[in-house]
Amino acid sequence: MGRVTERRRVIRVRDGVVAARSDTLVGEEPLEIRVNGRRLAVTMRTPGDDFALAVGFLVSEGVLAEPAELARIAYCAGATGPDGANSYNVVDVRLADGVPGPDLSLDRRVLTNSSCGLCGRVSLDTVHTTARWPLPLPPGPVLDPAVLAALPDRLRAAQRVFARTGGLHAAALCAPDGTLLDVREDVGRHNAVDKIVGHALQAGALPLTDAVLLVSGRASFELAQKAVLAGIPVLAAVSAPSALAVDLATEAGLTLVGFLRGASMNVYSGAERLGLAEPAEDPVG
Repeated sequence: MGRVTERRRVIRVRDGVVAARSDTLVGEEPLEIRVNGRRLAVTMRTPGDDFALAVGFLVSEGVLAEPAELARIAYCAGATGPDGANSYNVVDVRLADGVPGPDLSLDRRVLTNSSCGLCGRVSLDTVHTTARWPLPLPPGPVLDPAVLAALPDRLRAAQRVFARTGGLHAAALCAPDGTLLDVREDVGRHNAVDKIVGHALQAGALPLTDAVLLVSGRASFELAQKAVLAGIPVLAAVSAPSALAVDLATEAGLTLVGFLRGASMNVYSGAERLGLAEPAEDPVG
């Protein structure tokens, strides 16, 4: 199986001093996700938590919502590398009898790396028709903004592989009191979230109606979609959201926070869950 980290030779230049040394880099390999034996998508990921990644991806597709809908998941025996050994880069998800599968008519080899292939009004409508939970999301929990502000430092301290490589995104599932319930790392920020959601489904914890999802990068439409389809009421990011992510959050009742840095944050939707005072109007606009 591919390794989470690998060593490579590097020439380091520091203050005019040139030296050869070994550097620790994050691993990156393709993962092909099949459903009932047919290919659905391929994503570049950091090896590890592959089953959870595949399951979480199927939650975001609206295919899975509870453990009973998953019959089994396994690496494909016929997926071999140049040496004839199993590459562990292809997983097959078998759905329980009667569970409708995803639309396999589209070639979605880059689906998990870029866009869902939809845009604007169609994207928003698709989430509403795919969601397995009633939308908008139910009210609660109410969070202390100070607790939310402390989460990025907690996440950074829990990123073990990032500390060695500096090359990973991370996602954390947090309780309303700031407790980190789960942390996952991956070269793809979408994959890190899928690993979080996949583990939650396997544990029978969906919908995650009393949790906060924290991501180490920006809040794209896809990440907001994944939060909504997992029933998560709060999504916080250390960087900016996209306009479409804000539109989805507003319609779905998702609290969306961006630029979460120190005591500062921008609340784009769902401010009622933070119990904030009525804001003053900015005269600049």
